[in-house]
Parts: sequence; structure tokens; C-alpha cells
Amino acid sequence: MDTVSWLSYTLLGVFHGINPGMGWLFAVALGMQEKRRSAVIGALFPMALGHAISIGVVVLVIVLAQQRISTNVLGIVCAVVLFGFGLYKLFRTRHPRWVGMRVNFKDLTIWSFLMASAHGAGLMLAPLLLRMPAAGHSGHMHHAPVNMTDSATMLLSAVGVHTLSFFVVTGIVAVVVYEVVGLALLRKAWFNLDMLWSIALMIAGIVTAGMLFWGH
Repeated sequence: MDTVSWLSYTLLGVFHGINPGMGWLFAVALGMQEKRRSAVIGALFPMALGHAISIGVVVLVIVLAQQRISTNVLGIVCAVVLFGFGLYKLFRTRHPRWVGMRVNFKDLTIWSFLMASAHGAGLMLAPLLLRMPAAGHSGHMHHAPVNMTDSATMLLSAVGVHTLSFFVVTGIVAVVVYEVVGLALLRKAWFNLDMLWSIALMIAGIVTAGMLFWGH
């Protein structure tokens, strides 16, 4: 992968980490409920794992689709899904709700997976994933085919870099909010970022379509 791709995966992780709906808001709430910072920090690990699993599922689907569908067709599908999902999220801002605050590692992992999936976190990586050559398949974007090992390494590295940046930013924001800011202004921040996230999804769809157009 080139420097732009690494930076893009990292910045998307930062963006996901800043979004309160992806985990830090819940971590802060747990910390305030238990009145200890360690509860905030302890929530970060299962949240990062759930986020990584959600991202990994999307990566796997796209990789499998690349083996059976031409890059152009897959790109069109991804562009339509991204734009359509962003439009849907723009007008539907409800979030999946958890049943309670007494949660363990498994509960937090599942919660994080559901939240990341509901926000379309993995879909945001689609434009970048389409730029990566599939194993033994060059597609129609002028990629050279790569072997299975190299392809798996690149994909795991992409998910790892994205998850690491998400984990670090989520942790920093959660601790700062817990120690300094508190929960008073979070409702406004939540909805502002939701709108920004919806617009970002639609832009990603447009970028994906543009990549197909300019790739010829």
C-alpha cells in the first residue's frame, strides 16, 4: 500500500474514534457510573475488538466479491450502497440501544460490533479496498494481481492500522471527557457528528464512483 492509503486508513480510524456513537460516549458513561477511570479504559479494548470485527466482515465481503465480480461492477455497487446508506442515516438518526449498563467484555464487544455496523463504519473503507488488488485477480482498474499471502497481509495491515488509530483516539477522547468535560454538552455534539458522518458516507459513494470514471 502507498502512503496515501496508510494515511487514509489512519484518518478514518481517527474519525471513527471521535464519533461518540462509536464507543467513547458509552465508555465515559460506564466510568461515571462506576466512578473510576479504570472502567473507562477497560471498556476500550472490547470496543476496539468489536469495531475491528465489523470492519473485518466488510473487508471479507469485498474480497470475496472481488473474486467473482468485476471491479467496475463491484465499484458501482459500493458507490450506490455508500450513498444510499449515507442518505438513510441522514434522515434516520436513531441508534441501537443497549439493554443496560451492567455489561461484560463480551457484551461490550457485541455492542461495539453492532454500533460500528449500524453506522456503516466498514463501508467507509470500500473506496480504499477497491484500490487494492485482489489475490490472483487484476480487475479493471489496472492493478497487478498479487498472491494470497500478500493480499491477506495488506488487508490485515489495513484493518490493524485503522483499529489502532480508532483505539488511541477513542481512549484519548474518553479519558479527557471523563476527567475534564463531563457529559453536559454531548447531546449536541452527538447529532452534529451524526450529520457529518452521513455526509461523509455520501461523499465516499461519490468518490468511489469517481474512481471508476477516472480509472479508465
